[in-house]
Amino acid sequence: MLWTPGLGLDNLLLTVGITVVLLVLGRRAHVLDAGGMLAAVVLAGVVGGLGHWTWLLLLLAFLASSHLATKHRFDEKAAKGMSESGDGSRGWTNVVANGGWPGLVVLLAFLMDGHAPGLWVFAAAVAVATADTWASEFGCLDDRVWMITTMRRCEPGLNGGVSPWGQGAAFGGAAFIALLSALVAVLTGNVLSWVEPVVVLAAGFLGCQLDSVLGALLENRGWMTKGTVNAASILMGAIGAAVVVGFP
Repeated sequence: MLWTPGLGLDNLLLTVGITVVLLVLGRRAHVLDAGGMLAAVVLAGVVGGLGHWTWLLLLLAFLASSHLATKHRFDEKAAKGMSESGDGSRGWTNVVANGGWPGLVVLLAFLMDGHAPGLWVFAAAVAVATADTWASEFGCLDDRVWMITTMRRCEPGLNGGVSPWGQGAAFGGAAFIALLSALVAVLTGNVLSWVEPVVVLAAGFLGCQLDSVLGALLENRGWMTKGTVNAASILMGAIGAAVVVGFP
């Protein structure tokens, strides 16, 4: 059935089709480098094949919106040394850091037949990644920056720095995924109330704040990397959502 999660023929065919589109568009737009594309294909197979093709669309919404955020005033970011890479593309480490935990949530939902609550935990993990990426890409352009742990002024782009633009972008990124997850729930016949999308929104925004705290306390001291900070904040956002919605 078209709306049934898991290893059904319709779901697998749509997953393959969406993955092919990802490959074509991603290559043309230079969203990911070669390693990033390979990692994204594997992740797409797990999310779409074991979860549902609409879940894969949530992941693609994160990827596409993050790429657009990265390209926003890219030359200015590059001049300041704040660009993601030379051309704005992302590698396999970025895919794993942001997509590893969402992929694991899908695997658990498949093994435990918990796709209904699993959707919200998966969406919460994606919301954290989206909120953090939007906050970084838009916030680095704002000169009004304060260190989240001390509330003292600091330089833009410094780990742990927060700004009005960055906070607004974090909320917007989390809300974007929350709204899309609600749409997915309606399409797939999932039980929907106002609680679940709010959980996704809260997990995304608060997970982004945790990312900043970890960046200030640990990444700036060399005790964590950008990737491990991202992964840790996504994990905590997913765990928080799992406790609220009762997953697994």
